[in-house]
Amino acid sequence: PENALVLAVDEKSQIQALDRTQPVLPMAPTVPARMTHDYVRHGTTSLFAALDIASGSVIAQHYRRHRHQEFLRFLKVIDAAVPKHLELHLVLDNYATHKTEPVKKWLLRHPRFHLHFTPTSASWLNLVERWFAELTSRKLRRSTHRSVVELERDIRGWINEWNKNPKPFIWTKTADDILDTLAAYCTRINDSG
Repeated sequence: PENALVLAVDEKSQIQALDRTQPVLPMAPTVPARMTHDYVRHGTTSLFAALDIASGSVIAQHYRRHRHQEFLRFLKVIDAAVPKHLELHLVLDNYATHKTEPVKKWLLRHPRFHLHFTPTSASWLNLVERWFAELTSRKLRRSTHRSVVELERDIRGWINEWNKNPKPFIWTKTADDILDTLAAYCTRINDSG
């Protein structure tokens, strides 16, 4: 929409600060990086993120808990970060914290916010999920952290680097392509006997 910003919003909860029981052995010529299978947990954090689907930039905030109170605090972060003249369209999943009475009351007092919910069991439609996959594969999967503070600082640094040169995610298939693939799959499983 004109004079509006569309943000894909979600939470990546329970990100664990993990440290391996032995040091990670780095890559060497013809030898992959190696790490032990066991680890020590040092706590968790939840990352609330809003992906601008047009630019690919991200507004993000860590919270130690994952309740409607933290979601409200994140809405306030978004409100402060986005110029006041822009309407805000937020694409969200159907998680219960997004629909509590305190959230509804806050939204009534902030009419520039418009919430759009993905269908149940279709959170993959929310592009911030794709961004979370990038965070996991490029940063979290092979990293170690001895504290939640260290984990949050590391993630914040990665987000800052991402936002220096953000790239939007582009769907490569049309809705018709997806529906044709689904129809072919349904035909195949119905004809399987």
